[in-house]
Amino acid sequence: MPWAVLGDWPTPLDRVELDGRPLWIKREGDSSARYGGNKVRTLEAWLGHARAIGARRIWAIGAYGSNHAVATIRHAHALGLDAGAIVFPQPASEWAIENAGAVIASGVPIVRLHSVAEMPVVALAMAARRRGEVVMPPGGATPIGTLGALSAALELAEQIAAGLAPPPRRIVTAIGSTCTTAGLLAGLALARALGAWRWPPPIVHAVRVTPWPVTSRVVVLQLAARTLARIAALGGPALAPSGDRLVIDGRELGAGYGRPTERGRLAERLLGAAVRLDGVYSAKAAAALVRLHRAGTGPLVFWATKSSVRMAAPQPAALAAAPRALVRWLG
Repeated sequence: MPWAVLGDWPTPLDRVELDGRPLWIKREGDSSARYGGNKVRTLEAWLGHARAIGARRIWAIGAYGSNHAVATIRHAHALGLDAGAIVFPQPASEWAIENAGAVIASGVPIVRLHSVAEMPVVALAMAARRRGEVVMPPGGATPIGTLGALSAALELAEQIAAGLAPPPRRIVTAIGSTCTTAGLLAGLALARALGAWRWPPPIVHAVRVTPWPVTSRVVVLQLAARTLARIAALGGPALAPSGDRLVIDGRELGAGYGRPTERGRLAERLLGAAVRLDGVYSAKAAAALVRLHRAGTGPLVFWATKSSVRMAAPQPAALAAAPRALVRWLG
């Protein structure tokens, strides 16, 4: 498989005390000093693919404050590839503003959509018309992108075998584009088949930060199945994802995508000294983690997806070149 080495692996797996009892944090935010988070794994496969087909530019699609867009831009440039961002509006928050500012500061071409409803048509049109350019779907959520999270399940198995954590009962993560969730589900199935995961299989507890139907069980299981079919086509075992190992938790979504919740803010206060959280994604997942922990569910591994790297605000020249509506949204 074409691959681009981007991350600092393995990411740490650390024990943290909450209410006098332990839980474990998989620090995906530390995956790169350039820009970390769970999307670094996705991009190792996607940027490897882009280089293999001779692409000169790769486009990311996401909301104004997309982690995926920032990660794509910074890591593509490190490999000598051009990048671009197709973005649609979202509620303003400190984390979204930080990321949108980083996209503007990069100087890449930005296509601003009026709403997320325009995204499928624009993405298809750009993919059809731009030779030598790759347009990823939101979050890179295809069997290409899921290969990164699949490899992370094998990495976690190695860390558990080394005694860094007990075998978890649940892995708690945010689910937005479904790429990480489907990849972990497929990766755990593969790890068991290969004998790397020697313990009872955990539940992947995916906490909604985007609503149904984007994060439906059917969508996740189909993507996991397509990922495993790709592995089988490459010579791996013929496997299917286990639906009873997946929980989709909608209790922390609140008022919708990009809107922080009070339970998310509480999770930030409880865990913010141990790991960086953001109210759009990881704080909502952390709220479910706290709920499960206090209900006595465990051992728990929290898949901490927010980059540890903080991004600087854009300079006036970059703001002057950006879409006016996006600059107004920045405030």
